[in-house]
Amino acid sequence: MKNITFGDWRSRKDTEFTSLPGDPSKAYTTYGPEKSELTINPKDAPKVAEAEEEEEDDDLFGSDDESEDEEAKKKREENLAAYKKKKEGKTKPAAKTIVTLDVKPWDDETDMTQLEKNLRAIEMDGIKWGASTLVPLAFGIKKLQITLVVEDDKVSIDDLQEQIAGDEDHVQSTDVAAMQKL
Repeated sequence: MKNITFGDWRSRKDTEFTSLPGDPSKAYTTYGPEKSELTINPKDAPKVAEAEEEEEDDDLFGSDDESEDEEAKKKREENLAAYKKKKEGKTKPAAKTIVTLDVKPWDDETDMTQLEKNLRAIEMDGIKWGASTLVPLAFGIKKLQITLVVEDDKVSIDDLQEQIAGDEDHVQSTDVAAMQKL
């Protein structure tokens, strides 16, 4: 195909289409389909609902009757009962989370060993206290960073933080530094 400039395309006679087979004076149905399924007016469209009803009657799996036979129904019920019995015997392990808490004291004169003792004295079902370190914060103040494992169903982190904040003599605030599901 040649490159055509803007002025040239208007003046040329459709030379590239003269080599196509067919006679332009004949009807389109001579070279195409006998009948066009597209209609211009929607009210003249063929009835689609009748065709859909016929498709619904087709049985894709080859069964003759609509209802299940008694034997298959009984076997399915037995399988369901066995499955439920098997599931009841198993207990799911408790979901646990490793939490790292930052416990900030009021000032640099706060007794951090007493603060840690007070924290570890909190006993709730589902809490296991782990390692702790003192991390420098600012101006000689150190925060206590403590790790614990909690069972999600038994312990709420918010309730635990409120209980820690109850030690008003030592604790200014607590923050969750990290959480990781086990």
